[in-house]
Amino acid sequence: MTPRKIIQKDKMIFNAFGYLLVTLFGLACVLPFLLVLVTSFTSEASLMRNGYTFFIKEFSTQAYSLAFGNPQRIFWSYRNTIAVTVIGTACAVLIATMTGYVLQRRDFPQRNGFSLFFFFTTLFNGGLVPTYILCVRYLGFKNNYAALLLPLMFSVWNMIIAKSFITSVPYEITESAKVDGANDILIFFRLILPLCKPLVATLGLFSALAYWNDWYSTLLYITKEEKMSLQYFLQEMINSIQALKNLVSLGGSASTIRISLPTETLKMAMTVITTGPIILLYPFVQRYFVKGLTIGAVKG
Repeated sequence: MTPRKIIQKDKMIFNAFGYLLVTLFGLACVLPFLLVLVTSFTSEASLMRNGYTFFIKEFSTQAYSLAFGNPQRIFWSYRNTIAVTVIGTACAVLIATMTGYVLQRRDFPQRNGFSLFFFFTTLFNGGLVPTYILCVRYLGFKNNYAALLLPLMFSVWNMIIAKSFITSVPYEITESAKVDGANDILIFFRLILPLCKPLVATLGLFSALAYWNDWYSTLLYITKEEKMSLQYFLQEMINSIQALKNLVSLGGSASTIRISLPTETLKMAMTVITTGPIILLYPFVQRYFVKGLTIGAVKG
């Protein structure tokens, strides 16, 4: 066998082994969500009797019927979460990229001092009680949509990624634009930002996930039903059903309540409801997402 054929054979074996590992890793990621999806369409009685399986033995939409039993609350929750996610993500990406752009500018003498200030906030903070007093008493966050937007609008981690990525953009572009008379705002929006599509997609996905999954801000600052986020509403529903189930079980009707209140399948249905939109969004930003992470990691 010639050396060329040996190399080709080794390459085929290596590729086959690589495809096998990627396939196994992909199955490890897909199968848990598939199990959640199948369980959400399984009756509670079948789940209690047979356990978790990848095959539906007793099809039931009772969990989804219960989850969407209050259409108005669901509509309010989806409206709030979608609006906060869209607006917050746009603002968070803009702030992170603008901050990263400024801190990587060579002609900004205070960039090291500001970088140290931002990094310091990742190690120390004022704590929950001072933060709550500041937000409620002085900033007026109680039952205000600002409570859902502002706490997550700036992330030091996203700023560091933005700074590392923008560093890869040739500084000569900024210098030439300065010579032509362009100001900093024009340079950023017309020259730098169009070159940062992978960065924008990466930060957009990070920020969208943070806003979409946020329920803690609602727990702290929101008491009105029409302003609650989707995740908090679903968590509140699960807790209410679990409390009702425990209360009635004290009277000796635990088996009846277990069937009529699909606690376990409801959890799976709510997982599908909350993660579905993000999963549908990910394929559209996946290629930018991977490129943004790799470039940020190399330049970090």
